[in-house]
Amino acid sequence: MRISIIIPAHNEERHLKACLASFVTQTHSPGQLLVVDDNSTDATYNIASQFAQDFPWIRVVQRTSNNKHSPGKKVIDTFNYGLQFVDDYDLLGKFDADIILPPTYFEKVLAHFQSNWKLGMCSGLLYIQKGNDWSYENIADKNHIRGPIKLYLKACFDKIKGLRPATGWDTVDVLLAKYHGFETQTDPTLKVKHLRPTGHGYSTKNYKAKGVALYQMRYGIVLAKIALLKMAWQAKSPLLYIQGIFGFLRAWIQGKPPLVNKVEGAFIRQLRWKGVQKKLL
Repeated sequence: MRISIIIPAHNEERHLKACLASFVTQTHSPGQLLVVDDNSTDATYNIASQFAQDFPWIRVVQRTSNNKHSPGKKVIDTFNYGLQFVDDYDLLGKFDADIILPPTYFEKVLAHFQSNWKLGMCSGLLYIQKGNDWSYENIADKNHIRGPIKLYLKACFDKIKGLRPATGWDTVDVLLAKYHGFETQTDPTLKVKHLRPTGHGYSTKNYKAKGVALYQMRYGIVLAKIALLKMAWQAKSPLLYIQGIFGFLRAWIQGKPPLVNKVEGAFIRQLRWKGVQKKLL
């Protein structure tokens, strides 16, 4: 199975070298790795270009965009820009530039896809450094495929019609994959080091965007409250819940366009309520 990876990168000189080094030392290398440099003002492009010189399956392209910070949208716009340069593939990956993969990452994930024809998405788990130890980044359940380490079966990626350029894209894709009958899987033996913890530098605007995303996924206010409470608890930030609710209500008043249609939304709500009931019983 041919594997193509896209890494959107903006001012990632601090982490990119270690990240790419973990790709080139894999026991099963991807067929193609594309680094999309989005308006970097540091050494990101030079670091990626050096790897591209040493490894012919690595390529670097540059994208010019505005400097406005837009959580979710900007990274997916950069990813989507890179799609035009990707060769034909069986598995497509969206990875971040601040992660370090274990050496057997693609070997093991590939085996999962080859052994289960219904598997649409697969990944390892993210760990963050706490002192001298690496601990699970506990902002999501261990069965959830996180945004920095996404790998899609081509048929699944096509069915969900790619990635939505908005906050919440990395939840929408999992839910839509299940809507279309695909399975998703995480491998707990694949511990990926996340060099920059999620939420680093989060602002009130980012928290509001969480609520907007839940509205656009057609959660409904009750499910949104439950989801935001869980996020706030995991992030240890009461502000996340308050600002998330504010974002949800403002999106409702403004009539923000949904990320999914009504049928998909109904499926998502049903799936989420089943999850809530399962945890309560």
